[in-house]
Amino acid sequence: MTQEHATPEAPQVTVRGEGRLEVDPELARIGVTVSARGTDRPTALADLTRRNTRVLDLLKAQGNALGSLETGSLSIAPELGRRGRGERVQSYRGRVRVTAELTDFTALGELVTRLADLELTSVDGPWWALRPDSSAYAEARRLAVTEAVQRARAYAEALGTSLASLLELSDAGLVAPGTPMAPVFAGAPAAFAAEGVGEAPALDLEPQRQTVTAEVVARFTMRPPAL
Repeated sequence: MTQEHATPEAPQVTVRGEGRLEVDPELARIGVTVSARGTDRPTALADLTRRNTRVLDLLKAQGNALGSLETGSLSIAPELGRRGRGERVQSYRGRVRVTAELTDFTALGELVTRLADLELTSVDGPWWALRPDSSAYAEARRLAVTEAVQRARAYAEALGTSLASLLELSDAGLVAPGTPMAPVFAGAPAAFAAEGVGEAPALDLEPQRQTVTAEVVARFTMRPPAL
């Protein structure tokens, strides 16, 4: 497409518009790591399976609040110890990683506490986020376009004229929460371990507001000003 060039009869103005808003998160992700150790492989695997089942049962009990549940890395590895002149298997250590995504935060604090109270279980998170199809993204784009039009109109009015037509509108980028340009996860996520939790009360977890930014570049023609 051939780009139209500005002329005295059709001067142009190019502006950038930004839309920025803060919204409540829609998702909370937590990571759960279950460990087991035994003197032989079957024992370690049996303990790991039992503890992993308890974690999955607790997560699945969240019902509709559970958006997704995924099992990540699984490992069973021997730990060597020296005996005499050679190396011997001293024990076996197992580990499995589970990631859960929740859409309702009502019982999140209680869930994290109960998970951390399980034997040889640690919990990471939460990481707050928006859904990929969140309406916040469309609203940020709308705000960006609105600002671009207002900015271009202000330039035209400063010249004593007005906008005539839109020549081009390009998306300069949408910065979603969690990207390097939008550090909405201020601070490191919390980590919880089973040791010493006991019958601890449910944690009070406050959802962190999410910042979404959209930018557009717009090019307009103006009616010739009387300079």
